[in-house]
Amino acid sequence: MSSAATQSSSSSDLAGILDVDRTVATRTRSGLWGDAWYRLRKNRAAILSLGFLIALVAIIVLAPYLGEPSPLTQDLDHIDEAPSAAHLLGTDELGRDMLSRLINGAQVSLMVGLTVQTCETVIGTLLGLIAGYYGGVVDMIIMRIVDTVYAFPPFLFAVFMAAILPPSVWSIILVLVLVSWPWEARVTRGMVLSLKESEFVTSARVVGASNWRIMLRHILPNALSPLIVGFSLGIAGTIMAESGLSFLGIGIRPPTPSWGGMIDQGRLFLRVYPHLAIFPSIALALTVLAFNFLGDGLRDALDPRLRKD
Repeated sequence: MSSAATQSSSSSDLAGILDVDRTVATRTRSGLWGDAWYRLRKNRAAILSLGFLIALVAIIVLAPYLGEPSPLTQDLDHIDEAPSAAHLLGTDELGRDMLSRLINGAQVSLMVGLTVQTCETVIGTLLGLIAGYYGGVVDMIIMRIVDTVYAFPPFLFAVFMAAILPPSVWSIILVLVLVSWPWEARVTRGMVLSLKESEFVTSARVVGASNWRIMLRHILPNALSPLIVGFSLGIAGTIMAESGLSFLGIGIRPPTPSWGGMIDQGRLFLRVYPHLAIFPSIALALTVLAFNFLGDGLRDALDPRLRKD
């Protein structure tokens, strides 16, 4: 019996080891992104945030087909109404449906956030690659431009530029890109400086790869992790900046719905009609928190030094 028990125990241990090996092998074969997704799924806050953002995008896309009233339609017989069956989030001071305006405000905020982050990532990454890889005079010129932009307080510079440019969504996008691209350039330059003397880069040079091929095919893929995290977190900051400019009256101009503009208008009636400011504030806070939690989750998933498993 002792021998049989020992043999059974050994078989059980061997089966456990094989299961672990199969799990490790599967995760290894899945590569960096498969392993990152595995770790991201274990972060409940990040997954809930991702689900919230997917639901928000779905609502924005499906809103025109759900029979929601236009965010610009005024009904002066039903102004400042509390939430009801006819208007789930009530109406504003001009009788416009608050739910419809919130959905359209989300569309504007996400469009601005994604567009600004895409443009600043492309510009900052390209300049950071060039500065870090070539060094010397090229690096000095690009980084002095970065330092010059950093010399101005970002939000005050954005306020100044927004005040002198024609009022439009694209003016706000231009302003926010101008004040935010230096961060991407600095991060990319730092990654390139740490990677350009690596063995795989030296090997690429030996086989005759061009400088642009080395930068785009060898260095950039190894610098994507912080850029992806910065992209996610940057969307939250961009949405906050756009809302701040709209709150000050120099961002998205009425009658176009904007969460910042809605909060600005709602604060005037905060004592008597609090829902006018509370609902857009909640929408803004939840969206910014979702992007922040998702960015934190991506950081943990993509940085092997932060692995908890």
